Amino acid sequence: MADTPMHLAEKLLADGEKTLAFFELLTEEQWRIEVYTDGMDWSVREVLCHFAVTETGFNRLLENILNGGEGSPEDFNIDVYNRKKVAQLENASLEDLKSTYNQARLKNADLVSQLQPEDLQRTGRHPFLGVAPLEDIIKLIYRHNQIHLRDVRKLLG
Repeated sequence: MADTPMHLAEKLLADGEKTLAFFELLTEEQWRIEVYTDGMDWSVREVLCHFAVTETGFNRLLENILNGGEGSPEDFNIDVYNRKKVAQLENASLEDLKSTYNQARLKNADLVSQLQPEDLQRTGRHPFLGVAPLEDIIKLIYRHNQIHLRDVRKLLG
């Protein structure tokens, strides 16, 4: 059975709170630990930058699809986008990054909570999933963070 918009909104809110709580517990040293070295070369801090960037991008993607758009352009290069956008946040404070992420997550949850069940079946292009129903794209929003946080936790022990 498909999830309801309200259930998905609640999942987004709960995951957002868990994500922020995780970042609140990190030490100054932990923020500098390298998580990825496969071309992105991201530290824990840059993972938070990535969350702020992608959460904001998800705002635009959801709104585009809901307004009848196709979603991400077919030629959208997610790796180039991630590198560029994360680099642009190099000098942002941790508090600003957490706030940007949180505000965008709250906006996404609010948007999802206002959907009708049939809206979840609208389709659009996601840079990773390809053309997919909005329900799957919304689920990926919180699963995306869970995957990255799992990687960070492995490194932190």
